Amino acid sequence: MRKLDARAHQLTKPSQRLGPKSPAAADFAARLALARETAPEGGGQPSLFRLLAETQIVMEPLRKLRGPIDVQPSKNPRKVMVLPGFATHPVRMRYMARQLRRADHTVHHWGLGFNFGPTPENLEALENRIIDLHRRHGEKLVLLGWSLGGLFARELARRQPDAVAQVITMGSPFSGNPRANNAWRIYQFVTGHSVENPPIAGDMAAKPPVPTTAIWSPRDGIVSPRSACGKSGERDRAVALRCTHIGFPYCEESIQAVLRELED
Repeated sequence: MRKLDARAHQLTKPSQRLGPKSPAAADFAARLALARETAPEGGGQPSLFRLLAETQIVMEPLRKLRGPIDVQPSKNPRKVMVLPGFATHPVRMRYMARQLRRADHTVHHWGLGFNFGPTPENLEALENRIIDLHRRHGEKLVLLGWSLGGLFARELARRQPDAVAQVITMGSPFSGNPRANNAWRIYQFVTGHSVENPPIAGDMAAKPPVPTTAIWSPRDGIVSPRSACGKSGERDRAVALRCTHIGFPYCEESIQAVLRELED
């Protein structure tokens, strides 16, 4: 009898022996399914050639050895908050922040570490930080956002227009198809939600009620240039550069463009 019971146990399906799928395994499977979704026809993503050109970022430390770029003292020093791109840390914007400080601007980081996507919690924390800095300085802030950081900046300006003077985005995909980029699969895997259904309600293309400048580049290998440029009515100004997407926080052309915007 014992032998029959043992045999029956061996024939039991593995799933029956292991019990229900663990929450961690279910979450991983859901994220993997999001990453495997079919790309839209004619989605407008930058070409593979442009994507491969992003690897030029490895040369950036060598460019910096040439010495500091020419930065003139600002006639209108501003209070600026810099917001990093998706899956990047504020350290990636340190070089640009240093140049802005050389021009006598006061620069603050967003205070959240790595940018792993929007949540109600991190947006609330950023709202509180903006309100606090506005009260502390007695002056509205300029929000400078790179890539996904620019989407945060636009949303924060909509929520706190009394504390935000201006929004400057660099390669931020606020317009058009949210899959018109080469990062949407990894974004969906990391965040666990679709780019079409973020946990924050709102229209990313709707212009915030503050002056807004979209800095973009036709050489962008991550985000569609059309998405980063936007249409008339979705931003006040559009400034075209010739840098890569990853180069926005490092490129001298980009830094000079930001400095000019801060003077207006």
